[in-house]
Amino acid sequence: MASLLSPSAAISVQHKVNRTRVNAIFTNTSSKFLQTNVRNGRCHRLSLMTKAKMSVEGGVLEKESVSTSDKIDYGVVSVHHVGILCENLERSLEFYQNILGLEINEARPHDKLPYRGAWLWVGSEMIHLMELANPDPLTGRPEHGGRDRHTCIAILDVSKLKVILDKAGIPYTLSKSGRPAIFTRDPDANALEFTQVDS
Repeated sequence: MASLLSPSAAISVQHKVNRTRVNAIFTNTSSKFLQTNVRNGRCHRLSLMTKAKMSVEGGVLEKESVSTSDKIDYGVVSVHHVGILCENLERSLEFYQNILGLEINEARPHDKLPYRGAWLWVGSEMIHLMELANPDPLTGRPEHGGRDRHTCIAILDVSKLKVILDKAGIPYTLSKSGRPAIFTRDPDANALEFTQVDS
């Protein structure tokens, strides 16, 4: 199959707004940025019209794409919960409750689902532990959880958590970037990040 991008014809466009970087590569294209408004650190309207020709297996596929995006607003408030799979609910609760200190949300239904589970408070959001078979491999995962799928929890003091994990004998790695953050895994190898934030 022929390459979709011809190295000689490819150009790179980079747009940076308040630590947000958008990279795009266009080949044999005719592109036009229509309008960008930045207010309060958010991109409220970014319009890009692109006409592109791509070579696929010797033939020419002409593709015209027009992407116009006003601010998409359907009322996003926050992340409500994160679902985490576990093999044994009691073992997971031992970790999440007795080591990490998370509390069960008794108001959430756990008996109406076709599997065992528990809802744990993380600030005003929750972790939903679900006792279900894990389709992911448990071995061969990166040692550093930041290089794997992970859930990030904001905390006020990384050094206090480090003492708790050391006392419990739970392995962890520190952030590779040097920021105050710890990565560890729960008993089912789910990666967790704890990042320090200002109060």
